[in-house]
Amino acid sequence: MKRATVYASQPAPAHKPPGAEAAPTPPPRQGARWKAVFFRHERWAMLFLGLAIGGAMWWASERWGAPRQVLTQKDIDAAVLHTLATQDLPSRTAKAAGLVWPSVVRVRAFGTDPQNPKAGEKELGVGTGVVIVEDGTILTNFHVISTAQRLEVTFFDGMESAAFVISTMPENDLAVIKPQKIPDDLQPATMGSSSNLQPGDEVVAVGFPFGIGPSVSAGVVSGLNRSFQPEGKMPMKGLIQFDAAANPGNSGGPLVNLSGEVVGIVTAILNPTSARTFIGIGFAATMESAGSAVGIPPF
Repeated sequence: MKRATVYASQPAPAHKPPGAEAAPTPPPRQGARWKAVFFRHERWAMLFLGLAIGGAMWWASERWGAPRQVLTQKDIDAAVLHTLATQDLPSRTAKAAGLVWPSVVRVRAFGTDPQNPKAGEKELGVGTGVVIVEDGTILTNFHVISTAQRLEVTFFDGMESAAFVISTMPENDLAVIKPQKIPDDLQPATMGSSSNLQPGDEVVAVGFPFGIGPSVSAGVVSGLNRSFQPEGKMPMKGLIQFDAAANPGNSGGPLVNLSGEVVGIVTAILNPTSARTFIGIGFAATMESAGSAVGIPPF
């Protein structure tokens, strides 16, 4: 019987003649040894090489590079003068108005005419107000809202809302009203103190003269601690006198300093005639008086 062929899993070693020995393996060359070490630690070798090159470049730059330029006050002054000469920058009064602008509102008073009640509701007048608290609390003049049966305010973004009276201070011609709804990004004005004012200080009035606006006018403080009695109304004391243009509709609007802080509430204009137009003298209640109207300590 013939046997099946059995295959070895590994080839049989070659037959060596008697007395023959394997030739010794030659040792690796020096270059090959360093090459093996490099590839074994390739990442660290590249990092070290990069640091070495960067350090050499930095040393060369410090040793032979151009010296660094040091700015002097003369260089800074020249740059400022160049900017002023080549750029159109906003005026100080424009910046002051811009700071209070988002807080100014138009106040409209509606009601029936006592002389003709059958005519129905109509607009009795337009004034101005300024937001003084984040919840929408508005400061305005008492005479703006005194005869109103319904109030409506318009915010800087055009949003309109009905409003109601919270408190009044007729002796200073001040009133506090609050709208039923307010814009999401409503910004209250920053209050300032009239104690820091001096005659000649620049001020800005923002409001809705004759319902147009918001409008901006600028002038200076003409005097302090003035007294004034509007025709048929209670006398007022401790007023700020100013010459920024103001007309009917400015009433209740903010009088601000160049820092954009509200230092007064425009309340009256002096006019010896019945024209009700501005002749150069306006009056504003101080923010100290306004603080009492709101029921909190002076700002």
